[in-house]
Amino acid sequence: MKKIYFFISILVFIMNISCSKNIKEKSVINETELNEQVLEAYKEGLKSLNDGDVLFAAKKFNEVEILYPLSVWAPKSSLMAAYAYYSQDYYSDAIAELERLKKVYPRYNHMDYVHYLLAISHYEQIVDEKKDLQSLVKAKQNFNFLIKEFPNSEYALDATFKIDLINDILAAKQMYLGRYYIDRKKWIAAINRFRTVVDEFETTEYTEEALHRLVEVHYKIGLKNEAKKYANILGYNYQSSEWYENSYIIFNKKYEENKIMKIKKEKEKSNSIFNKFMSLFG
Repeated sequence: MKKIYFFISILVFIMNISCSKNIKEKSVINETELNEQVLEAYKEGLKSLNDGDVLFAAKKFNEVEILYPLSVWAPKSSLMAAYAYYSQDYYSDAIAELERLKKVYPRYNHMDYVHYLLAISHYEQIVDEKKDLQSLVKAKQNFNFLIKEFPNSEYALDATFKIDLINDILAAKQMYLGRYYIDRKKWIAAINRFRTVVDEFETTEYTEEALHRLVEVHYKIGLKNEAKKYANILGYNYQSSEWYENSYIIFNKKYEENKIMKIKKEKEKSNSIFNKFMSLFG
């Protein structure tokens, strides 16, 4: 009886080893097949991207992420899908993919490029200062985040340059609205727009005109001390500009008349010298 139990135990042991070996071999085979599927899908995505079929490329990159969601391939493939959309101006799809990537893979080691591509996707949708500001604001937010969180990134310099361009467009928008309100004699609304330019976009090319408009509007509504304050700021910083000259005219009504007389006298003097010169050959 003991011998029977012994042989049964040996048989069970051998069967367990055999089953374990089969499971292990099957697992290795499945993992190998999965790696091959992932690599094949990624290669197909790259080929489709190079061929210009970005929608199919994005589909294949997303397929890689589904097959291997916990691998290093997953965030990389998600980023490639976003780039595929961006490359053919599918900006909304690119933005959606990048926003998802940020949430699902917050520790991805190329997050600086994720924020850069996200900012650029918003930036490329900017039309002009008269259109919706949403793309401008979103682009600026992401560029600022990139500069703050990744100051040494290779993309930080271009982000700084792009922010300067965005600020120019935002300032132009404020100037456009300010002039619009002046034409309709909505003085307070106009003042608010021009002050925004002076306070928030002082490094742009529109600061001089904004200061002049503040002089102009305050003078029109009888706030001469405020007008003089902005004229002094304009004179201190931009005394040689045409906008300072225009502001000066507001306070000196005879300035334009004197300027015309001066030009006239200089012209007469020039003609007199020319006539004297010609008389030598008469």
